[in-house]
Amino acid sequence: MKQTILGASGIVGTELAKALSNYTNEIRIVSRNPKRVNTGDELCSANLLDAEQTIKAVAGSEIAYLTVGLQYSITVWQAQWHIVMKNVIDACKLHNTKLVFFDNVYALGKVNGPMTEETPMNPCSKKGEVRAKIGKMILDEVRSGKLTALIARAPDFYGPNTPLSLPEQLVFRNLREGKTPRWLINADVKHSFIYTPDAGKAAAILGNSPDAFNQIWNLPVDTNHLTGREFVALAAEAAGRNKKVMVLPKFMVKAVGFFVPAIKESVEMLYQYDREYIFDCSKFNRTFKFEAAPYAEGIKASA
Repeated sequence: MKQTILGASGIVGTELAKALSNYTNEIRIVSRNPKRVNTGDELCSANLLDAEQTIKAVAGSEIAYLTVGLQYSITVWQAQWHIVMKNVIDACKLHNTKLVFFDNVYALGKVNGPMTEETPMNPCSKKGEVRAKIGKMILDEVRSGKLTALIARAPDFYGPNTPLSLPEQLVFRNLREGKTPRWLINADVKHSFIYTPDAGKAAAILGNSPDAFNQIWNLPVDTNHLTGREFVALAAEAAGRNKKVMVLPKFMVKAVGFFVPAIKESVEMLYQYDREYIFDCSKFNRTFKFEAAPYAEGIKASA
């Protein structure tokens, strides 16, 4: 049973490939410059912005996982995401391939209370608007009966080998360099993170569970939700460093953004750090009896 990972060069694609080896020995790795994760992986070079290349990449697959990460730029997202999604949906429909879309929570916008699978899409950012549109593309096809698919949602990442994650950039890297770790806006509200190995395992479970399709799933996180200050304290303890944290107010983040494009792109998402950001994964845990890695364990492996 061939299972294909579209956009497999990132950390989620890598962790997913590892996890899929427990279900099949026919794994196709698709990216512009694909590299094997498992010894027997099939490599396929493709640009998902090209419809014909996407069709060839999906051909012969029972399940396709879309884990591609486009450049973190609203200009790129607005220009490219709907093209990628249309090409992937069309290819899956043509080959009668099931689709698993690895999504984030941007489309939900500002949420009061825990984020569940029933939380409506209500984006409050330009990036959230893009994610809502491509999520709707999948759900519309599912409702029409033309596509078998599921959306697997995840909050922010942390874990080993995640150079672009906020915890890596603000916390772990600074601790390794002997600097004070940083946090955004408010370190005293709870903020859910997903451990990347858990994200890969959970996506593989969903893809290989026929009854999981045609619905939305929140992927598993440690339900002992930590505040930013508590997260930093565990990281500092793992690194043998002082537990002090520097909180960056919004005006400071915006000022840095004038000089660092990646920071500028993150400013519209700062609402996620000024309030509790709780991710409810009870549906997944209840269905699959899954226990996410405790934060202490995941942070130690990431430090």
